[in-house]
This record gives sequence, structure tokens and C-alpha cells, in this order.
Amino acid sequence: MKILFDTNILLDVLLDRQPHVEHAALLLSKVERSEILGYLCATTITTLHYLLHKTLGGEPARRHLHTIMALFTIAPVNRIILENALSKKFKDFEDAVIHESAVHMGADSIVTRNLKDFKHATLPVYEPLELLCLTKILPSSTQR
Repeated sequence: MKILFDTNILLDVLLDRQPHVEHAALLLSKVERSEILGYLCATTITTLHYLLHKTLGGEPARRHLHTIMALFTIAPVNRIILENALSKKFKDFEDAVIHESAVHMGADSIVTRNLKDFKHATLPVYEPLELLCLTKILPSSTQR
């Protein structure tokens, strides 16, 4: 199962945001164990760096990003993705870019805490608990 993670899921874990950290951390552990294939939009990395640097400082931000980039495949953002995102009906351009990056790289779905931000998505979009339940139901051979 190829899942593109929205930025907020990573921030929940990295900044220990309660009460969301538990489900987000379980999803990251599934990526770590290769039970699901985790993807991040390239713009997520820059957003994470900005927010982590501001909150934790430069060196901790870099350490976290190295760890994240070792776990996840980075989905590209290029001109086609940006042009497609501009043509979508998303209220937030960043969410449209995340969606189009997921579509372009062949994701099965997106995981986010903000379902309303993805109401125009053409891919299935799950909240963390929904995705955790779904991955327990699917046989492991279909999750890869």
C-alpha cells in the first residue's frame, strides 16, 4: 500500500502533539517495518524544516529530517504537478500540491487529519485511525 502522508501527521509525531501523536506514531512504525510504503511530498520536507527549526532549533531539525528522509520516499514536485494543482478546486494550494504529487507518484491514498481540506481529492483520503484499521484488515501481501 503506497500512502502519501500529509505534513500534519509528521508534525504530530515530531512535536509530540497530543492527542494525535499515538495514531501518527503507529503509522510511522508501519512505514519503518515496511508494512506500508510511506511517501512525502517534497514540499512537506521544506515545511517540516521551517517549523522544526523554529520550534526545536537548527541541528535537531536537521537530525529529524535525516531520519524522516531515510524512512520515506520523497514524491516529486515539478511544473506539471504545480500546474495541475493550480487547476484543482482545492481551497489551499499546498493541499492541492500534496494531492497532485500523490496522484503523480501512484499513491493508493493520502493520510491526513484534515479530511475537509481534501474534499476534492480523486484518491481515497483517510484519517490516521481509519488507515490503521484498514491496514489491519488487508492481508500483508496487498499492503506492499
